[in-house]
Parts: sequence; structure tokens; C-alpha cells
Amino acid sequence: MTKPKFEKMINGMYIDPLIFTQKFVKSCDVCICSGECCYYGVYTDKSEHELIMSLKDRIIKSMDDSQTKDVEKWFEDPEPDDDFPSGIAVGTEVHNGKCVFLDRQGYCTLQKIAMEDGEFKWKYKPLYCILFPLVIFEGVLTVDDEHLDRMHYCNKPVNQISTVFDCCKNELKHVLGEEGFKELEAYREEFFSKSK
Repeated sequence: MTKPKFEKMINGMYIDPLIFTQKFVKSCDVCICSGECCYYGVYTDKSEHELIMSLKDRIIKSMDDSQTKDVEKWFEDPEPDDDFPSGIAVGTEVHNGKCVFLDRQGYCTLQKIAMEDGEFKWKYKPLYCILFPLVIFEGVLTVDDEHLDRMHYCNKPVNQISTVFDCCKNELKHVLGEEGFKELEAYREEFFSKSK
């Protein structure tokens, strides 16, 4: 049996220390980039896909004319993927050069309807979308550097004045929980003390 590449595990996920050192923008701002990370479509778990489809009428109501309201054109075929809780991933389609749920201003319609209805902003948003530039890949919480490399704003060194960890604290708390995040902070301190 081979030893895993990463030593720290929190809530069943290995932690890649790259999240502490990878440079990133200070904060996400779709007014600057128009939601560029969503241009290529995103992945949903089967259960997230089912939730979205159960809200289709509400979603259509908040879509603009740059988006397709044909629900048959919203998703790709499901495929097996062990990094999703159900073991099934369902990708969103691209329409007008962007994820079907991204409006012309760069706002996610799934997040928009939650906020319009007074719900928590990420109530309907897939975890894959919430986490970027983080990703869960082969059981490891890491940086989605492959996707990040395609970005024209947040991948430019001149704009990278923070780290993924510092920019994504809310996202990390969302995926790890408050206690898991505290454990992550302790691991970060340990990581940097060993690096000295």
C-alpha cells in the first residue's frame, strides 16, 4: 500500500498545503471579471442537479435574454465521479460562451434567486462553484490550477496580492465547518513553522 501524498486529513479530505501558498486575488469581484471562472460550465453532484431542476420555474423567472430557458439545454449527461457525494457528476452546458446559469452581468442565477428570496446565498449553488479556485480532486482539497490557468484576471501575477487561503476563508468554512476550519488554521501554522 502506498503512502498518500498528503499527510493532513480534515473531515475525510486530505489537505494540499498549496492552498496556503498559491497566490490569488484579494477577493472575487464579478464586476471586474464578469464571472470568468464560470465561462466553461461547472459540475454539480447528482443531488444538486435534482435540486436545480426542481427550481426550474423559479430559475427561468430570474434569467435574462442571454441565457437559455430551455431546460433540456442546461445539463450534460451524468457521469461517474468519486469526488462527488453521490458518485455522479452532472456538468452544466455552455450557452453564449458561458455557463447556462451565468447572466450577462456575470452573476450566477442560482445565487441570485437565493438572495432575492431571502435565503442563504449559496443555498442552491453547487459546491464546485462555491469553492473555486479550490477543488476536491481525488479526495484532496486543493487548488484547481488547471482551471485557474485559463483565467485572464485572477491568474495574472499583478492581480495576485493574496493567497487562496486568505481569499477563500468563507468557502473553506463552508466545506470544512467551523471546527474543521480551526483545525486547518492550526495545520497552516504548523506548515509554516516547519518551512522556516
